[in-house]
Amino acid sequence: MPDISDIAPDFTLPRDGGGEVNLSDLRGGAVVVFFYPRDDTPGCTKESIGFSEHLQAFADAGATVLGISKDTVAKHDKFVSKHGLTTTMLSDADSDTCERYGVWVEKNMYGKKSMGIERSTFLIDAEGRIARVWRKVKVDGHVAEVLDAVRAL
Repeated sequence: MPDISDIAPDFTLPRDGGGEVNLSDLRGGAVVVFFYPRDDTPGCTKESIGFSEHLQAFADAGATVLGISKDTVAKHDKFVSKHGLTTTMLSDADSDTCERYGVWVEKNMYGKKSMGIERSTFLIDAEGRIARVWRKVKVDGHVAEVLDAVRAL
């Protein structure tokens, strides 16, 4: 599980709309990677809309924003279209990237245990090092807090 000042684990993942994104190609600028459990669920939708609404502010601060879940690219395309999202959404269908970032965890919901993505955000600096980590994210106020951290880099 990567921590602050570690080099962020690299990944190449398929994205909404086609093509793929390679993390190392984004060096030279900050990158915000937010992991979320599932497209079109209330918290995930609110978080994704929040990042999309502030995407220009992140860009102005020199940061790229990437959302990652295990949903397929086709599901991401529907999610993006339905909610007018502008944030790049990546598909980690085999959960390899989620596991390398330590966000694929056992969850306990109403006494039932299952594996799932723990809502987490990583701020990666221009050199590719992890500058900040938020785990077990509460959606309210999160986007503003991440944007403040990007501006403080």
